[in-house]
Amino acid sequence: MDSESPPLALDYLVLGSGIAGLNFALQAARTGRVGIFTKKNRADSNTNWAQGGIASVTSREDSFALHVQDTLEAGAGLCREEVVRTVVEEGPARIQELLELGAQFTEREIPTEPGRRELDLTREGGHSKRRVLHARDATGAELERTYLRAVASEPNISVFENHLAIDLITSVRLGLPGPNRVLGAYILDRVADKVIAVSARAVILATGGSGKVYLYTTNPDIATGDGLAMAYRAGLPVANLEFVQFHPTCLFHPQAKNFLISEAVRGEGGLLRGADGQRFMDRYDPRAELAPRDIVARAIDSEMKRTGAPCVYLDLTHRTAGFIREHFPTIHARCLELGLDIVREPIPVVPAAHYQCGGVVASVDGVTDLPGLYAIGEVACTGLHGANRLASNSLLEALVCSCRAARHAAANLPAPAPAHLPPWRAGNAAHPDELVVVAHNWDEIRRTMWDYVGIVRTTKRLLRAQKRLSNLQEEIREYYWGFRVTADLLELRNLATVAELIVGCALQRPESRGLHYTLDHPAADPDWGRRDTILRRPAA
Repeated sequence: MDSESPPLALDYLVLGSGIAGLNFALQAARTGRVGIFTKKNRADSNTNWAQGGIASVTSREDSFALHVQDTLEAGAGLCREEVVRTVVEEGPARIQELLELGAQFTEREIPTEPGRRELDLTREGGHSKRRVLHARDATGAELERTYLRAVASEPNISVFENHLAIDLITSVRLGLPGPNRVLGAYILDRVADKVIAVSARAVILATGGSGKVYLYTTNPDIATGDGLAMAYRAGLPVANLEFVQFHPTCLFHPQAKNFLISEAVRGEGGLLRGADGQRFMDRYDPRAELAPRDIVARAIDSEMKRTGAPCVYLDLTHRTAGFIREHFPTIHARCLELGLDIVREPIPVVPAAHYQCGGVVASVDGVTDLPGLYAIGEVACTGLHGANRLASNSLLEALVCSCRAARHAAANLPAPAPAHLPPWRAGNAAHPDELVVVAHNWDEIRRTMWDYVGIVRTTKRLLRAQKRLSNLQEEIREYYWGFRVTADLLELRNLATVAELIVGCALQRPESRGLHYTLDHPAADPDWGRRDTILRRPAA
């Protein structure tokens, strides 16, 4: 944590230190004091784990129209076209800003112009052109490094590590007169083991996704849906949470349960093979390995169930050793550590929970239903992704929407919130003395979601999950109010809320579309082609 103590009053309170939160902070620092609160180390974010890259039109062979069309097609009818067009068309300007900050994307020599270099663009599933900029296979780490370096040199920004937000503070919650607005947040200082109240004129949810709600995920441990759960508890609508993207290719290895094998491996010629060594994707889609993620993930799931095999294999051995080591150094090195040489043998892979396409209902400017509260990045549902995210559009969305949110917030800052908010009341709550209960409930939620709310669903399975989660919620509520809060308990509380919301949205949608596939309604229903599933907490 920074040496200074957290301030009790800010202009902008940013929750999360991924690319969305960091870019917002850089932009907003021109107009006010910014505090970034992150629940672990400042580099702990989904951004830092992103391998593939960031999609944007930078080639003469590409066009905005093609990128928009690819996004709409992947989104299976639920994208908001005006949002897609805005994000796609503003992408190149945001890429230029990244380059000016010093981001180092992989380049290649122009074949027709020896001595001259250009950005090396790769292609991923669902894209009709090569448009994915990358830093080999560690793009997220390069972006995180670039932004953290820029933030460190900005005097108007302070970063506070090991601070986990508990709940939003609103004027209605405090019984203040006038329209409801956000006033700040209660935040657990994990080092000092105390809860502080931080007021702000604007609060920005940049807390990322919720992959840890599933037993198997490509996400880091921090992805527990904290911002989504806080927003729901504050009365905000959430939408389309049934659309959980399962990345088709997570490394299948007992010592690496959440190591992603980048989409770019398939984009550069990787072939999916069954246990018998035969390719199978052409039986499911004419685009074969380059089909969108929802199709590839379901195909792999189907093959595993059909054959009883625990995994399938992603084969890159037909490419040269030099090509593999140059393009995928991180993947190559990690697999070698585990005794697997991808130059000579195929990679065992399985699908795993990867990305939350739904979220807190927000505009392309990050504006939510609660004045002063913004939601940007994976936590938000802007209409960009629809029923299935196009590969590498997530970092693009985070860049564009964080920039727009900063401009909107600066132009619409309300009067300062009360500098002295009511302190957190721990009451007579005791320290938790049954941590095994927290661990058990955490494990039960994740197994329930994996078994009943996975790639292929049924109404019966969803109702079973709903019943189990309801029982767990009762236990968690009792535990939450009976003991002092800890980071583990807060994350468990949020995971349980997110799990219930995913199931609730899934039960609302009586069709199969994009990432939501149910055996009870295997076809898409045209009546649901433009309808979002929306949940809002019932008024107390």
